[in-house]
Amino acid sequence: MTDFADEVKNRIAGYRGETEMVKAASDFLQASTQPKYCYNFAWQGRPIIQYPQDIVGMQELIWEVKPDLIIETGIAHGGSLIFMASILAMLDMNDAIEAGQTLDPSKSNRKVLGVDIDIREHNRAAIEAHPMYTRIQMIQGSSIDDAIVAQVKKVAGQYDRIMVCLDSNHTHDHVRAELEAYAPLTSKGSYCVVFDTLIEDMPADEYPDRSWGPGDNPKTAVWDYLKTHPEFEIDKSVADKLLITVAHDGFLKRI
Repeated sequence: MTDFADEVKNRIAGYRGETEMVKAASDFLQASTQPKYCYNFAWQGRPIIQYPQDIVGMQELIWEVKPDLIIETGIAHGGSLIFMASILAMLDMNDAIEAGQTLDPSKSNRKVLGVDIDIREHNRAAIEAHPMYTRIQMIQGSSIDDAIVAQVKKVAGQYDRIMVCLDSNHTHDHVRAELEAYAPLTSKGSYCVVFDTLIEDMPADEYPDRSWGPGDNPKTAVWDYLKTHPEFEIDKSVADKLLITVAHDGFLKRI
């Protein structure tokens, strides 16, 4: 397995020189944004609004890090919460099998905590009715409101291994404030994943109905945050592998 893992690592490292493939991936991202390609997918029945490559990439990171708590800002239809909860459930199953025990979901300490300024009632009802809901907690309110941040930190204080995913309002100022609030909760060796950094590389008129765009987006917030936070580094190998991802420069590893 080590030989194969090294083979994969070396192959990915060479992809930056594959200019035709890299351009094709970038072209696909641009061409697929307005047709809302990423809106077509679901996880266990709930719309997830992510590219399949990012779903697979997140599964790999969660399995590698084995977090006890995943904090996500931005809930939408709840597919991402369900997805992450299901991977945590598989981690619990793996632990039980290795220990020669029977899995008891009621005794799991692993959880996904979602924060959204507006959890619509039909989405809340669908999430709460899902079998994975036992592993999910939701908080309604602005992710950068002091009272909401305090609630999240109170929950995080009960966990040792934490991963953070930021996927709500995509303006520079909002994501920059989220990074200040939540990135420090990321455990050493774990990740703070900032989604939709691709906005920086899209045409200026790509989001005419939104307040963000080139120069004002999650990627510019990441670059600014890293100027004063050397405890994080961009793990470029993740995006180099996925190629089609909304999070170039967004996979921040705490070192």
